[in-house]
Amino acid sequence: MPTASYIDPRNGQLYPLDQPRWCSDERTPLLVTPGPGISRADIDGATRSLWRYRAALPVEIKKPITLGEGCTPLVQQDWGDLRPFFKLEWFNPTGSFKDRGSSVMLSFLRQIGVDAILEDSSGNGGSSMAGLGAAGGMRVKILAPASTSPAKIAQVRAYGATVQLVEGPREESEAEAIRQSSQTFYASHNWQPFFLEGTKSLAYEIWEDLGFRAPDNVIVPVGAGSSLLGCAFGFRELLKAGQIAKLPRLFAAQPLNCSPIDASFKAGVDTPVAREVNKTVAEGTAIKNPLRLREIIGSLRESGGGTVALTEDEIVAALRRLARQGLFAEPTSASAAAALEKLSGAGSIKANETTVAVLTGTGLKAATTVADLVQ
Repeated sequence: MPTASYIDPRNGQLYPLDQPRWCSDERTPLLVTPGPGISRADIDGATRSLWRYRAALPVEIKKPITLGEGCTPLVQQDWGDLRPFFKLEWFNPTGSFKDRGSSVMLSFLRQIGVDAILEDSSGNGGSSMAGLGAAGGMRVKILAPASTSPAKIAQVRAYGATVQLVEGPREESEAEAIRQSSQTFYASHNWQPFFLEGTKSLAYEIWEDLGFRAPDNVIVPVGAGSSLLGCAFGFRELLKAGQIAKLPRLFAAQPLNCSPIDASFKAGVDTPVAREVNKTVAEGTAIKNPLRLREIIGSLRESGGGTVALTEDEIVAALRRLARQGLFAEPTSASAAAALEKLSGAGSIKANETTVAVLTGTGLKAATTVADLVQ
């Protein structure tokens, strides 16, 4: 198996993995060179966490930082004419899918000598990095928008991380983190490529959940795109390894009030397209300028999937409907459920197909907001 490297997807430039790095020399985003995939025989069945798929990682990690993330429930329920599976990612230790990426990324960084990190986040990413960082004995500083839900900030502080609230839009937190990156390693879940090596476990897990089959469709709430790209990379590796016959179609669900991926996909381009941005209840996907837009659009096209832009009313209606079925999701997660109805109505997904909707975070992260919305 060839030695893995960081790669700049824009020009093919390679960088060694053993040097702490979060971007290219030109300050552009990197990926890790694609892996060969694994078979069911490579799964460590004695491990009840995402680390059961450690053979799919690009390097051996001898001492993982883990709180048991992964192995989340896959629950099938009625949804109109459909019978989708809901992947309940809030069963991860800090309450969101972000723990998949944080566990793998921080484990790798600690292994190569990084003991203190800086991260910018509007909520779940910061909570996850703070929690897994605490588990790994790492010092963590989180920069978050001043408008972030108080419950999410309280969770970050409870883990012992330093918090700096930044005035202005979400992008200003990232800009401030980059300004501080000369003092502390910038372990951004949007920039550092090993985060995606963790989120690809979502694809491997869905494959195993379904009896080692790929679903027909996977619907994911998308902001910066780490869960969608993780699914794309994981299923691509499974196809390469001959474990599935075809890729599932991937669908990105976004709030219409902040839907840059939908705008570009509908325009048939992989570059930014102007679209008005407004406040949304789906705050976790309120990313105006996704860093990996080109890779997200490419993955959607490769899979034969697409995008869905949802009104605030559609997101709230899905949130209420989920709650009435016993699923207490945060508003951002409800976008995936809301997309089910729109995709079904358009004939894009069918009742006889296997469809997975990923519910990325718990309603407990925004309990007051959710309580107000579902009345």
